[in-house]
Amino acid sequence: MADAPFVYLDWAATAPLSLEAARAMAPYLEVGMAGLVQGNGNANALHTAGRDAFKTLEAARRDIARTIDARPSEIILTSGATEADNAALIGIVEGVLAKRGVNIGYGSHAKGKTLEAAPSVIVSAIEHDAVLEAAEVLRRRGIEVLFVRPDKQGIVTPEALAHVLDAATNPLLVSIMALNNETGALADIAQLAELAHRSGALFHSDATQAFGKMPLSVKRTGVDALSLSSHKIGGPKGVGALFLKTRTPFDAQIVGGGQEANLRSGTQNIAGVVGFAAAAQASHEQLEAASAHMRALRDRLFAGLSELSGVEAFIDPRSPDYGPHIVTVLCPGFESETLILQLDRRGVCVSGGSACSSSDLEPSHVLSAMGIERDRALGMVRFSLGPTTTEKDIDHALRMLREIVK
Repeated sequence: MADAPFVYLDWAATAPLSLEAARAMAPYLEVGMAGLVQGNGNANALHTAGRDAFKTLEAARRDIARTIDARPSEIILTSGATEADNAALIGIVEGVLAKRGVNIGYGSHAKGKTLEAAPSVIVSAIEHDAVLEAAEVLRRRGIEVLFVRPDKQGIVTPEALAHVLDAATNPLLVSIMALNNETGALADIAQLAELAHRSGALFHSDATQAFGKMPLSVKRTGVDALSLSSHKIGGPKGVGALFLKTRTPFDAQIVGGGQEANLRSGTQNIAGVVGFAAAAQASHEQLEAASAHMRALRDRLFAGLSELSGVEAFIDPRSPDYGPHIVTVLCPGFESETLILQLDRRGVCVSGGSACSSSDLEPSHVLSAMGIERDRALGMVRFSLGPTTTEKDIDHALRMLREIVK
């Protein structure tokens, strides 16, 4: 397969570095003093190089904030969406309880009252592990964790959240992702946030997959916190952001420097943040055209997959309830890893929803939450598209999958 073309259909895992991000970063990555003079100094230093770096950092922060209708002061720069998710769940819960004089862990509040009756955090059962494992940390500290299950189409409905909220005696925070990374299912985060607020809870959404693929406005949705990633939209890896609405209680999880208004310590990655801002601006400006392009190719891919024997197109992503860039299918009788490697040998990069754990193959927790049987779920394949995906890419992927499952 040495002559096989390279077709990349795993954009939901990471996007190639965009031209806009690369160009924006280039001056800050020059070797030696040249890069420092361009503004890649320590933004917390008082000298000229430090002040220039600070100006660069704040300009980038403003650009990122503008893409989601936020204030620059509401953007906390992080190492990525995983850190943003962890900070949102643990930091907000610790912050809320600290205001009530309660300490649950090793944040900046060392003393406090014992836990009040049954404080809880509510998350969907289809969240990324960055949210699920952060919720588990809270559970081990005495917080009740309640789960909202999706319907059979993978959608977390307002009715499902309302049911869980009714059972919660003291909900502190609700966290539901805007667009699921395995199925592409969308959540109505504006309506979900409103339900959370009515119950006295704050609302966080992991918008990693939605950012750059659909319009996002923290003002219109009313969310209290939102996680963003750079590398999913063509920015560099190792950079992300947490939108934290003004006056939202929050206990810093990384301390020892005071950066990011004492909310996230650590010297900021100037070049990375500049690249993130450039990618965010570009994806924001190109959003309408790029989304239409991806939807058209998504529909072409889905139609082709639906015609393949041995492939179960169990979700129709052409519905308005799904994002523009993800198509997920099941291939009964195959395991995801086998399909991924066979497609890779044929020059097609895709992803799967199962993973090896302790030598036991386990299905995606997302598909399990949707009620899909284990044997079917093990054959999941996710195709995810981007702005530069072509019809030729789609057609080649379909031909290669047909060879494997025939």
